[in-house]
Amino acid sequence: MSDALAQQEAVGSRFSLAKMRHARDKTFEAVRLIAAQIRPGMDEQQAKDLARATLARMGMERIWHGIIIRFGHSTLKTFKQKIDPDNVLGEHDIFFIDLGVVWDGHEGDAGATFVVGQDGDMHACAAAARTLWQLVSEKWQQDGCAGSALYDYAAEQAAAMGWKLNLDIKGHRVCDFPHAIYQAGSLGDFAACPDTGVWILEIQIRHPTLPYGAFYEDLLLRDTES
Repeated sequence: MSDALAQQEAVGSRFSLAKMRHARDKTFEAVRLIAAQIRPGMDEQQAKDLARATLARMGMERIWHGIIIRFGHSTLKTFKQKIDPDNVLGEHDIFFIDLGVVWDGHEGDAGATFVVGQDGDMHACAAAARTLWQLVSEKWQQDGCAGSALYDYAAEQAAAMGWKLNLDIKGHRVCDFPHAIYQAGSLGDFAACPDTGVWILEIQIRHPTLPYGAFYEDLLLRDTES
């Protein structure tokens, strides 16, 4: 690996793979706790306030990226687009949660999609995002693909499953806080096989005709380390 690529995977002196796993697990725990409290009739700002309070009760050190919660049509938005604070969750609706939280000096980043009600297509969309994430993770473990090849594969698999992949969302670095000092760029632009425990694989898909989508993200860890 070149020096430039190695710098993109640099970590700090405090870095611990075990602590990265812990941060990942705590962040997913928070995602699940928050999702269990979200109800139809709640708006996105109320959900965000609920999330912040839940994280505080859990004893987080800090938030390292803004809390993102999207309802319904807003599930098509990307990370940098603002929430719609007045957007209300319907009785039969879809939503996702994306959290970036520091635990014990290490960055957790987790996101998942949930459905309220009985809309079968929405349930299928939420499940497909997680399934696609797993397929891409397995490809990484089995073939040692570069980050760019992983997202090419993700787009192919999404189409085969009947969904459209949002290629504006290409994953990113994490490590002991703050990872941003390494200027690592996107996983989807990384020209080597990503190392374990330092990259977030993000998957965002949309329904081919209806105005909603689903999101799932997790830390790339080899099966022996997860």
